[in-house]
Amino acid sequence: MSMIRSAGLRGFRATVAELGGNAETYVRAAGLPVATLDTDDLMVPDHAMAQALEIAADVLACPDLGLRVAARQDLGMLGPLALAIQNSATVADALECTSRYLFVHAQALSLSLEPDPYGAADTCALHYGSPPDRPAFPQGTDLGLGFLHRALVFLVGDYGLRSVELPYHLPAPSAAHQTFFGAPVRTGRPAAMLRVPSSLTSRPLDGSDAHLRHVALAFLAEQAPQGPPDIVHRVRAALTQSLGTAPPEIGATARLLNIHPRTLQRQLREHDTTFAAILDEARCQVARRYLHGTNLPMSQIAGLLGLSEQSALTRCCRRWWGTTPTAIRRRRATAKQDGTGQ
Repeated sequence: MSMIRSAGLRGFRATVAELGGNAETYVRAAGLPVATLDTDDLMVPDHAMAQALEIAADVLACPDLGLRVAARQDLGMLGPLALAIQNSATVADALECTSRYLFVHAQALSLSLEPDPYGAADTCALHYGSPPDRPAFPQGTDLGLGFLHRALVFLVGDYGLRSVELPYHLPAPSAAHQTFFGAPVRTGRPAAMLRVPSSLTSRPLDGSDAHLRHVALAFLAEQAPQGPPDIVHRVRAALTQSLGTAPPEIGATARLLNIHPRTLQRQLREHDTTFAAILDEARCQVARRYLHGTNLPMSQIAGLLGLSEQSALTRCCRRWWGTTPTAIRRRRATAKQDGTGQ
């Protein structure tokens, strides 16, 4: 199962509301928790996110839904990767670090610079997409290409887009697509691409800071796999990514890792730990992030941790930190006030 950060649906709730729909209904229909709409760092199945977009587009009869959502997004949704991109010296540097670390945002997505599919000497193609064995969801493709287009405009302004290549068919040329991209849009093509001038990669980015880029890249490098991870790291990663979207049970985690549950138990014992201990550690880390970084209701945080009720979250917090989740939130608010002088 390939996962993607819930930041990919940033702007979905507002877009759907503007069209008279209910975003919560559509994400539930796709098998996603409602919290996907309100937090950036929940890891959810990428196919479910794509399905939520398709369901909404179909129910609302809005074939350009993906583009409308893209219009509400910005580079900030990429977190540390956005910092590395914005502080790159040239577009080529920005594309290189995006290609290298896009997996932090979405495991199965890729971005690569390729020769022009039509053989134009002064043109190259930015190929955006998922592995070839995965279906191309039109709305998800539009959202990804739309975000990429807006990011390039933000970084360098008018970058000379030659054409947009879409790997699906439209019944007729879409005025919405032409208006959004400001360039010819071709459908039924082999892959999702933006055809751009070859000279684009050498364009400098204003205001880049080499130190900030180094810090961001160092953080991203820590997220990259360093050789085959041991079973403890694999279980911890699977739990962290699936909390709130899959049952926090050893059987479900074993299926994610393609291991028999008994084999998983044995391997964990060999590392002097248990599934329960790793689950508790993962819950502690995720709870800290939600309590310090969001204003989600306590009941919703409990659900995102795979806990049955809010009182279970309170008991966990007392065990982890000797205090309640409400007290943690209160201390955070006080610290912010002290920091701003308010």
